[in-house]
Amino acid sequence: MMADSEASELSQDELFEHYRFEASKGQEPLRVDKFLMNFIENATRNKIQQAAKQGHIWVNGTQVKQNYRVKAGDEVKVLFEHPPYEFLLTPEDIPLDIVFEDDQVLVVNKPAGMVVHPGHGNYSGTLINALVHHFKDLPNNSSGRPGLVHRIDKDTSGLLVVAKTNVAMAHLAQQFFEKSTEREYIALVWGNVSDDEGTITGRLGRNPKNRLQMMVFPDGDHGKEAITHYMVLQRLGYVTLVSCKLETGRTHQIRAHMKYLGHTLFNDGRYGGDKILKGTTFTKYKQFVENCFKILPRQALHAKTLGFVHPITGKKLQFNSEIPADMANCIEKWSNYTKHV
Repeated sequence: MMADSEASELSQDELFEHYRFEASKGQEPLRVDKFLMNFIENATRNKIQQAAKQGHIWVNGTQVKQNYRVKAGDEVKVLFEHPPYEFLLTPEDIPLDIVFEDDQVLVVNKPAGMVVHPGHGNYSGTLINALVHHFKDLPNNSSGRPGLVHRIDKDTSGLLVVAKTNVAMAHLAQQFFEKSTEREYIALVWGNVSDDEGTITGRLGRNPKNRLQMMVFPDGDHGKEAITHYMVLQRLGYVTLVSCKLETGRTHQIRAHMKYLGHTLFNDGRYGGDKILKGTTFTKYKQFVENCFKILPRQALHAKTLGFVHPITGKKLQFNSEIPADMANCIEKWSNYTKHV
C-alpha cells in the first residue's frame, strides 16, 4: 500500500536526519504529514509540520507544505534538524543495573522504557548517555556508538554486554557475527502455541505497508536470514509463555517471527498485540485483559540469558536475569485466571 524507503541517515556534518520514501503503486492520496508519521518512528506531527515550515520536505524535488497529498509514485524526502552530535553523547547520571564488570566487558540489565542509543525523538536518557557518564574512553563501534556491541528494543527489558576496550569490541562483534553467543528471551504471546517447540526461519525485512514493522518473507531474496528457536514454558489458556533462543539477531526478530507464527506478543502495540486477539466476548474477560495491559504497559519480552566467550580469558560466561515485576505480575494474573475458568 505505502512505500519503499532508504534507511534513515544521520549526517554529523550537516546535523540533519535524512529520510527518503517512494510511495508505492497502491498509495491512496494522503497528506504528507500523515504519510510521514506512518513511516518514521517517534516523529510527531508537530515535528513534521516544523520541517515543512522550514522548507525541509520535498516531493519529486519540489518543496511542499504539510497539506500536500502524496500520490502513488511520489518520491518524498524530509530533513529533521538534529541536535549537535556532541549533545547526543552528553553524560547523564543515570543508574545502571550492573550484573558483571571487569576491565574488558560490562553486562547490564536494561529496564523496559530505556532506549539503548540516542536517535530521533530520543536525544537523552538513553543507555549510551548513562554509559559515557559512568565509564570513560569506551571504544566506538562501527556506527560511532560507545561500547555498544548489540541492542534490544526500548520496551524490551534484559541483558546487554558492553565492550570497555577495543580488543573486547572486536572480539565480541566477531562472536555476534558468527552467531556463537547465547541469547534467550522470555515472551508472553497471544494464543495457545500448538507445538511444544519449533524453529522459525523466515527472512526478515521492512514491511512495505508499514515501515515501522518488520515482516517475514518466506520466499526469495528479500530481507535477511533470521532464525528463532522457541519452546513452550507454560500454557495459560488464551496466552502462552515461551522461551525464544536467537541464532541471529535481527531488528524486532522475536516480535515479527512470533506474529508470523500466529502468536503476536502480548501488548505489543507495534504489531497489534495491544488488542484482544484471543479469548471470549464476555465483559469480565475484556476488563481482565485491560487490567493486564495496565500491569504490563509494553510488549511482554525479556532478554533473560546472555552467554559469550570472554575476549581475554577465553572462558565461557553466562548470565541470567529475573523476569521484571511488571511482566511477572502479568504472568501470575493469567495463571490465576486459568485456574478459575
